[in-house]
Amino acid sequence: MLKRAVWQGLVAGLAGTAVMTAAEKIEQRVTGRPDSYVPARVLARLTGLPESSGQPPRWQNLAMHYGQGVLVGVLRSVMAQAGLRGVWASTMFTALRLSNDQILENATGVGAPPFTWPRSELAIDVLHKSIYAFATGAVADALAARDGAGPGQRHAALRPGRHSDVGPLPRTAWARSA
Repeated sequence: MLKRAVWQGLVAGLAGTAVMTAAEKIEQRVTGRPDSYVPARVLARLTGLPESSGQPPRWQNLAMHYGQGVLVGVLRSVMAQAGLRGVWASTMFTALRLSNDQILENATGVGAPPFTWPRSELAIDVLHKSIYAFATGAVADALAARDGAGPGQRHAALRPGRHSDVGPLPRTAWARSA
């Protein structure tokens, strides 16, 4: 399961990042909002690259923007392989994607906690990360569906809902997907 989740997640994350980037460019044309160079600054801090007082190189921005999106896509793919698919899973993943950004931005001193941001900036960030999460989820879910139901889905098929009297899947059924 993990090998499949890695390659499928890399593909899903790349697709999700491309869709998010396209949405960002459309939004920027409409609102006039300039490009953010926070990803490049985070990458410089994480890797020890020289920091720029002006606009960092575009390649650093793209490397962090796409690199982060591709790598985090693996988490969504693991979710899909486990049986966490659909709108609910993509909604949960949105919080993971936002958290990943905030951990890196705040830990490196490049960003500030979102509750300190102007509400319009926060809304735009949540919108774009949601677009990423749902696009990544759609691809991850489609790829995982080719492998069949995940362990969570097979467990739910025993008796829908959460019930204390329904035990776990037999090890052999779980190991089939691991």
